[in-house]
Amino acid sequence: MQAGSVPIGALFLRTKGALGPGGTVTSRILVHDYPGHPFQAQLSRKLASRGHEVLHVYSQSVLIPQGAVRRSESDPATLGFSGIRLSSVIDKQAYVQRYFQERAYAKLLEKEIRRFQPEIVLSSSTPLDAQAAALRAARLVGAGFVFWLQDLQGIAIERLLGARFNGMGRMVGRYYTGMEKRLLRASDAVIAITEDFSRTLKDWGVDAGTVRVIPNWASMDELPQRPKDNPWSRANGLADRFCFVYTGTIGLKHNPELLLRLALAYKDRTDVCVVVVSKGAKTEWLKKRKAELKLEGLRIIPFQEYADVPDVMGTADVLVAVLDADASGFSVPSKVLSYHCAGRPILLSVPDENLAARIVRQAQSGRVVMPLHMAGFLEAAEELRASSALRAKFAENALRYARQVFDLDRITDRFESLIRSVLAHDVPGELEDERPEAV
Repeated sequence: MQAGSVPIGALFLRTKGALGPGGTVTSRILVHDYPGHPFQAQLSRKLASRGHEVLHVYSQSVLIPQGAVRRSESDPATLGFSGIRLSSVIDKQAYVQRYFQERAYAKLLEKEIRRFQPEIVLSSSTPLDAQAAALRAARLVGAGFVFWLQDLQGIAIERLLGARFNGMGRMVGRYYTGMEKRLLRASDAVIAITEDFSRTLKDWGVDAGTVRVIPNWASMDELPQRPKDNPWSRANGLADRFCFVYTGTIGLKHNPELLLRLALAYKDRTDVCVVVVSKGAKTEWLKKRKAELKLEGLRIIPFQEYADVPDVMGTADVLVAVLDADASGFSVPSKVLSYHCAGRPILLSVPDENLAARIVRQAQSGRVVMPLHMAGFLEAAEELRASSALRAKFAENALRYARQVFDLDRITDRFESLIRSVLAHDVPGELEDERPEAV
């Protein structure tokens, strides 16, 4: 059993289709979220609190911040967590090694599904080889399968790796795009986090009747607003400095040059600090450039414990998020949602058409600048730094948006409705073998 797991048999003793609180029919649900994000775990807790038997499965071998993916004393008895741990951490930049690691992960995920025997599987942010294994396992145990679509991974690979490896990156991307199309068409339902994916899904032949748009959210209970002067800011010497704070991964779809240039703009201001809470290859690049340019005002800090994240975001006077132009069509930076819970103004460098940009503009919670518009990005940063009134306005609007939109009861109602809809229909026949050697 992997670390973080609980004895499944001790938790789940009821039969399928059992009656829950108030006589409602409950389901046996496996929620799989490969990265271990906070809001998927929050959904699992809420579903379990409504009487469903829920096993939440995630990876313990990824270098990203994770949510509350361990049982607590207050959790319902019908909730379990299982972390899948490989023999080594997955390095996203080591492409060949990563391919074999994700294949190994796929086998362990399939084993978890066959052991738990769910009635329905919801699988999110999952590498496509593992997603194919999850769908096969769901079919083997007679479970419905919901593809929770966070990113269009095949398109992402084509665009981000297309020019690499003498054109091989483009071929790999097309291969995975084909796999993703087949997995989406074979799923009983698809949850799209943005309406922006609808055109692509239609072009790929995905039945529109199987698609539900349910935007992501963030947990205000787990990410409460915190004052700037807090234990974390004091421990890091940041309580009395103006802080631009970036939290989360810096991957292929993020441009760290923006953060570097932001720090350079305030190089001579000892009262201003750019704080980057991250880890990985691009973070190491930032560290190298910091040393070369002697940027004392650039603080690079590794990922923090989830319990400390509210204090980390509370330390910020302005929260920063970036997304490259090429990534807009297949990705939405979910950290922007967490930022709203913090009640801080947001400085966002993303394409205008991206959902995150539309949210910030709709909520009037910050400034949005197009990628590569470096001068505009720095101008917006200085505007926010110079005006406490503007920051207070955006902060108030951010909190208002979070309180109005992140209603977990209403969100869970939508998931339960989808689950009932899937379980009311017969599961389709066996899925064609999606393993790479058979495609």
